[in-house]
Amino acid sequence: MDFSTTLQDARPQSPAPTKRILPGQRFCDRYRVVRALGRGGFGVTFLARDIRLPSHPLCVIKLLHPKATNPEVLARARERFEREAKTLSQLGSHSQVPRLLDYFEQEGDFYLVQEYVPGHTLAKEVRQNGPLSELAVKRFVREILPVLSYLHQNQVIHRDIKPPNIIRCADDGRLVLIDFGAVKEQLIGLEETTCYAPATQFVGTVGFAPPEQLALRPTYATDIFALGITCLFLLTGKAPMEMDYDLDTGEIRWEQEVEVSPYFARVLTKMIKPSLQERYQTVEQVMRAMDLEPYLDRLASCMHNQPPSAPAESERPVVEQRRSPFAKTAEEIRKWRRQLIRRQHRQNWERQNWVTQELASSSWI
Repeated sequence: MDFSTTLQDARPQSPAPTKRILPGQRFCDRYRVVRALGRGGFGVTFLARDIRLPSHPLCVIKLLHPKATNPEVLARARERFEREAKTLSQLGSHSQVPRLLDYFEQEGDFYLVQEYVPGHTLAKEVRQNGPLSELAVKRFVREILPVLSYLHQNQVIHRDIKPPNIIRCADDGRLVLIDFGAVKEQLIGLEETTCYAPATQFVGTVGFAPPEQLALRPTYATDIFALGITCLFLLTGKAPMEMDYDLDTGEIRWEQEVEVSPYFARVLTKMIKPSLQERYQTVEQVMRAMDLEPYLDRLASCMHNQPPSAPAESERPVVEQRRSPFAKTAEEIRKWRRQLIRRQHRQNWERQNWVTQELASSSWI
């Protein structure tokens, strides 16, 4: 199961950087390399220690290698890199985003130094323990949606949401989103032959990227699609490329892989619609859909129920002349209370019936 396959692998491009990062190597006379963590088409990620601090804490350093040697193009790359690094620094105030500790340039390469998050990725979790239950996946969605909303509120599209880019912290179990694609896109879009052209290379992962991202026009709904595909992996243990597709619509036939509740199935299906117009447009829409599910069964039953019948009143013969004024007042109070209860029952039934009808015609599900 390989989640590293991207559209870049299928396109002609410059070879990956040949620079070797060896254990013990130092950067800025401050960061000492421990080991490599990964290598991509335009950079290397490695674990290091900050030897200037007393405890020599671990950190993650990402080497980004712009494919440019022209001084003017390199200057623009530097400007873009600094701008995106500042954006990442602002995002790091959220507990589910790694803090940016430092950034620098050395020998024409750009480096990001980020907080090290001890834990394991969701890809490793599924590989070791098997697929998650529907309940666990719902908890995952509810936990990851707030940080996704935070990114979008700051005008940032992640572009590469997938199980290997979500870490479950070892200390408190919270989910952390890593490996933002924004900085990568800013750098690899700079070519020797262009000055101000937009990015012309894909950033993301095939199978997790919707059509608009493949067309180099990502939107906020792009991240929603990737989140939905991530849910399918958590439920089935299968990468999207391992599932069947409808050749006419391009939709994944995932329902034959796992059984979930009908409502949650509708939510997932709408999250991964290939058509941008048919998909959820905002994280808030997904949140509302998820929040409505616990009440759906109770509300739906109102569609088939009749208004509750009024409780029968027991009519006991009363000898008027034997009732004191106090007894007459008590009887009127009881009668008034019965009328009030019947009115409240009727209003509650009408309100629930209206909400159910609204849900039935709503575009949220």
